[in-house]
Amino acid sequence: MANVKVVDVGSVAPDFTLPSTGGKTFQLAQFRGQAVVLVFYPGDETLVCTKQLCSYNNELQQFADVNAQILAISSQDVASHEAFSAKRGFKFPLLADTDKSVANLYSVIGLFGIPRRSVFVIDPQGIVKYANRALLGVTYRPVSELIEAVANA
Repeated sequence: MANVKVVDVGSVAPDFTLPSTGGKTFQLAQFRGQAVVLVFYPGDETLVCTKQLCSYNNELQQFADVNAQILAISSQDVASHEAFSAKRGFKFPLLADTDKSVANLYSVIGLFGIPRRSVFVIDPQGIVKYANRALLGVTYRPVSELIEAVANA
């Protein structure tokens, strides 16, 4: 197996381009100059994922206050994300990583090839300042912890 570099605190965040809700395509590099909270979640309309993303959506102003953009990524397609987002009223994009290439870049693939619930805070210069990869994914990182990570980035 090739020597794979794991993305961790201090790493340059690997760039990517993915299709998203709202008919848009996002590239990580377009957010240089502001912090990004990159959220990998296992699946649309699953219990913990729904709670997690609703929690972040409900506290979106806190992220705005520290100039942080939330980008949520899972392996479902854009149609699935559109339905999930419309039902829940998310005000941040859900990106479709259907081939799991970005999940692989960030080393978040877990058991059975399912992306693990993971969060990365990337500073305005594109450096990872916080990384959390859940082992089981039955809990998620609270808004307060992420806001603190952005503030300290």
